[in-house]
Amino acid sequence: MPIGRLHHLIVDCPEPAVEGRFWSAVLGQPITFDDGDFVVVSADTTSSGLAFQRSAQHRAPTWPDPAVPQQMHLDVMVDDLAVATDAVLALGALPLRGDHVFADPAGHPFCLIPRPGWAAPVHPGVEPAGAPPPE
Repeated sequence: MPIGRLHHLIVDCPEPAVEGRFWSAVLGQPITFDDGDFVVVSADTTSSGLAFQRSAQHRAPTWPDPAVPQQMHLDVMVDDLAVATDAVLALGALPLRGDHVFADPAGHPFCLIPRPGWAAPVHPGVEPAGAPPPE
């Protein structure tokens, strides 16, 4: 029997509103709470999600340089890596070393990964680039 259930993953950052808008756009989920110092992105007000809290002393990760470790990173599954890459770059992500590895506006690394076969499409009805035509 579990002890509990995940409420939110809390991420320190200098500007919670900036992080909230970025991840809201990447994940297609709304900002469900914002008090200026704490912003939540989740499917709705009763679902777990990502939360961003103001940290005046935040030091952005310098990964892969170990001077400041990556602290955390998210893997974001996508239907089409090329389309998703263009989209996150347009939102302000910065490319890092490695294929499909980026930093969000506060410097937190994240990876775009091809959607695994067991997962439902992120965008049902949209075939990823290079996918064979349906039979």
